[in-house]
Amino acid sequence: MSTFLLVHGAWHSGQCWERVVPLLASAGHRVVAPSLTGYGDKAHLLGPEVGLDTHVDDIVRLINEEDLTDVILVGHSYAGLVISSAANRIPDRIAHLVYLDAMVPEDGESAVDVHPVTQALIDRAAESEVGWRIPPMPELPPPLGLFGVTDPADVAWLRTMLSDQPVLCLRQPVRLDNPAVRTIPRTHIHCVAGVPEGIKRRPVPEIQPNGSPAQVWELETGHDCMITMPAELTELLLKLG
Repeated sequence: MSTFLLVHGAWHSGQCWERVVPLLASAGHRVVAPSLTGYGDKAHLLGPEVGLDTHVDDIVRLINEEDLTDVILVGHSYAGLVISSAANRIPDRIAHLVYLDAMVPEDGESAVDVHPVTQALIDRAAESEVGWRIPPMPELPPPLGLFGVTDPADVAWLRTMLSDQPVLCLRQPVRLDNPAVRTIPRTHIHCVAGVPEGIKRRPVPEIQPNGSPAQVWELETGHDCMITMPAELTELLLKLG
């Protein structure tokens, strides 16, 4: 049995993994899919002081309190930053890092460094009445949809779990200064359909930080693959468990 810790991206909540959790669990694995501070059952905690460090604390605290070990830590989108800093703090508890269509930072980088297009979101928020919060991205015509989700029923369901994103989440830097974090194997899963204009994925180096060959898989779907292709995503994750 492996332990999968699934971390949602910006604007989402842990509910987005609802179709993946039972599939992993039915294969005999432990699965944890929390909502980060400011989202889902913690939406009432949303505030200008919530940032990347808050969300890293959420994950580190959960792992320690639940005494989770050999964790397969999956970060979707923005959560690539979260899992990176979390692994930096407790590398001995992490067995594998999975960057699921995610931001992959270097030490000291913020979301703006990884995806410069996010600066436009911050600038737009600064011009609004509430300068610290960024509303979810708008729905676009297919094949882009809402975070890559185009089915009307799925779009309606997705809307129920979206919250604004605090600016501080995109400004705070990742910490990757613990040499032990470089020994953790990585897998990158890319969603390759319907990529929005302005989003440029960094090339994955051929060699991982631990010296192993890079492991990159692709899903022919939009960004929120846990909603659009839960079975196919689970099949990939099970290769790691």
